[in-house]
Amino acid sequence: MMIVGLTGGIGSGKSTVAKMFVELGIPVYDSDMEAKELMVGSSEVKNAITELLGEEAYDNQGLNRPYIADKVFKDPELLEKLNAIVHPAVRKHFLDWVERQESPYVIQETALIFENDAQDKYDYTILVTAPVETRIQRVIDRDNVEGQAVVDRMKNQLDDEQKVDLANFSLKNLELNKTRRKVKELHLKLLALSSKF
Repeated sequence: MMIVGLTGGIGSGKSTVAKMFVELGIPVYDSDMEAKELMVGSSEVKNAITELLGEEAYDNQGLNRPYIADKVFKDPELLEKLNAIVHPAVRKHFLDWVERQESPYVIQETALIFENDAQDKYDYTILVTAPVETRIQRVIDRDNVEGQAVVDRMKNQLDDEQKVDLANFSLKNLELNKTRRKVKELHLKLLALSSKF
């Protein structure tokens, strides 16, 4: 089974592109969503997070996101430790999921492939790009946050220019119709490539 990594900076529209692949019948694993599920649903992960961040990491609603974000985004070392708990759990869950799929290839949608130097875990990688101003505006509109908060989050990610050289394919996501056409073209290329696996 051919495994493709789909990534892109915040506000690039990688989830939009992921949905387009789903429409073409390709299974897509949403790493962000699955990580959140595992942080609540896996007792092993939950215990490790509680040990790392304290009982306040969870409340009646489940994961206490504001508390966790406040702790880890100010402390890179703590963020690294949290990732060391969550990432391996997601990786195992993803590989189990792959075993159950029956398509020529699958996609894992994940934010930090190149930042985490994880491109070797994929047969091919796709990078979704958009101009920085567009991305900032999209996130402001989507999350109802200040522009500076978006810029701060972008600082944890590599620039598109750095990532384009690392990716096998890149898609500029500005106009939906153009993006959809590019996704269809890329899908045909990936189908051809998957015949070797």
